[in-house]
Amino acid sequence: MNRPKVISQTIAYKGKKIEVREDRIVHDNGKQHVVELVVHPGAVCIVARPSPNEVLLIRQYRHATGKELLEIPAGTLNRGENPRDCAFRELEEETGYRAGKMIERARFYTTPGFTTEFMHLYEASGLVKTQTNFDEDEAIELDIVPSMQALQMIDDGRIEDAKSILGLLRVLK
Repeated sequence: MNRPKVISQTIAYKGKKIEVREDRIVHDNGKQHVVELVVHPGAVCIVARPSPNEVLLIRQYRHATGKELLEIPAGTLNRGENPRDCAFRELEEETGYRAGKMIERARFYTTPGFTTEFMHLYEASGLVKTQTNFDEDEAIELDIVPSMQALQMIDDGRIEDAKSILGLLRVLK
């Protein structure tokens, strides 16, 4: 399958973390159409294990869903930031734990139908308690959950966030 040719690109919106871009593309058969993309700098997510049988979950309100979600810690990459460094930073900012060990477990596109967001999944261990340093828009509660309970929370629908489901299944199963 050949890659379509990009005829034009227009930035429809530029925010602090994302931009919305319209690409006009043409396929080999001559058909053209506009693709709307959310351009994202990438992100990390972390399955943090205070002990071999526990994980850290954060609880926060997500406006897009209109409700509070249970998630693994995660965060957006700063321009030029190494994903592993970002994972260390985000874990400590959101949970107040510093990791002694950070191992990459997977890389994936979150929703390639409309965004460029590419995420790096890490497993963190050797955790040492420090203090949180939330971003101005974050109100986070921390839960330490037995690993088997976290998996059960996926099964019974209490964990609905895709990166968290993928991360927990990848690391705990």
